[in-house]
Amino acid sequence: MLGETSVAASSPDLIKDSTDATFMADVIDASRVQPVIVDFWATWCGPCKQLGPALEKAVMAAKGAVRLVKVDVDKNPRIAAQLRVQSIPTVYAFVDGQPVDGFTGAVPDSQLKAFIDRLSGPPAPSDLEEVLALAAESLGLGDIGGAAQAYAQALQLDPENLKAIAGLARCYLAGGDVERAREVAAMAPEGAKDAELDGVRAALALAAEAPADLAPFEHRLAMDANDHAARLDLARGLAGRGRLDEAVDQLLQVIEADRDWNDGAARAQLLKVFEAAGPGSEAVRRGRRRLSSILFS
Repeated sequence: MLGETSVAASSPDLIKDSTDATFMADVIDASRVQPVIVDFWATWCGPCKQLGPALEKAVMAAKGAVRLVKVDVDKNPRIAAQLRVQSIPTVYAFVDGQPVDGFTGAVPDSQLKAFIDRLSGPPAPSDLEEVLALAAESLGLGDIGGAAQAYAQALQLDPENLKAIAGLARCYLAGGDVERAREVAAMAPEGAKDAELDGVRAALALAAEAPADLAPFEHRLAMDANDHAARLDLARGLAGRGRLDEAVDQLLQVIEADRDWNDGAARAQLLKVFEAAGPGSEAVRRGRRRLSSILFS
């Protein structure tokens, strides 16, 4: 399909091919973080050759507000049949795991832009601070999809906004997509400093050093609750998976049992977790209160 490979290859984070086997992860799961547009096409389809490049261009112009997933119906008939795709090109939009909009056939660029705008809801430029506030509130309430959409809107208004970059990266971390979080964090201008961005970078560092399997440490602790080394490694694993509250609890247990164990290794790791959680995190507030109680009791 003309234009399919070149654009998709240059923007693997925004445009990708999917299959019957990967559709659940590529579309259903991904749409819980941000809207996903699905283009059902085939190599022999003339209108597909017209729509495909125009749709890719419109998605790229949205600068991260939506993602595009492409499905070749000849190679992947099962998912096309499940969604009752009867003619191509057919385009669906998914939000929170459900199809919410769509159209059939090649359409003008203006209709494509309107279609994407309905999904991303771009606000007026003067609304940047309001959008950031809404995004932060949504993230605090656990509405990862809503927060990601709002942060993406903010980036449409200001592509170098550090709070929006940090917020969107944290949304991907919360959704378990560490690689995408790393890509978003890398969008920040070189040398840029921001407390939230520093927190995201600290969280990415924790993810990089996290052990792959927690079971061995849990087993060691079941055998010996005073195995501080196992508890420290368990905390590293929990933190790397974004389970910061649990990581804080494990580290505080070590500090409470022996605050100077291993040259204060648990306290040093706790400070890394605090930085990764961010200054306004409830996990940090609770953790600091408990730490003070332990140290000054």
